[in-house]
Amino acid sequence: QLQASGGGSVQAGGSLRLSCAASGRGISNYHIGWFRQSPGKERESVAAINRSGASYYSDSVKGRYTISRSNARNTVSLQMNSLTPEDTAVYLCAASTMASGTYSLLDTRRYMSWGQGTLVTVSS
Repeated sequence: QLQASGGGSVQAGGSLRLSCAASGRGISNYHIGWFRQSPGKERESVAAINRSGASYYSDSVKGRYTISRSNARNTVSLQMNSLTPEDTAVYLCAASTMASGTYSLLDTRRYMSWGQGTLVTVSS
């Protein structure tokens, strides 16, 4: 099971740090992705990190967000800086054991386990 936390309200230009915690099987076994969804919009990728620690970012957050993992703490974090109102969304983390192939780690179809999201609200 996955649980996302750390969301909240922040002004534009501010920062938040989200965490994705795993229970049960250790998070080191999974590739982890962060996605977000706003009302009326499709779920979009944000960032992902594979089991080896390689990270991937969508163009919309590249240079502002940093994904990292701590297998010892069984968590994956998403540091979000320079936030804008367009970053407002429910952020969800997801886990995959699927080997590389048809879908990239920034594709929702790569993931089979999803946690409940955490709401991030950025005001102007």
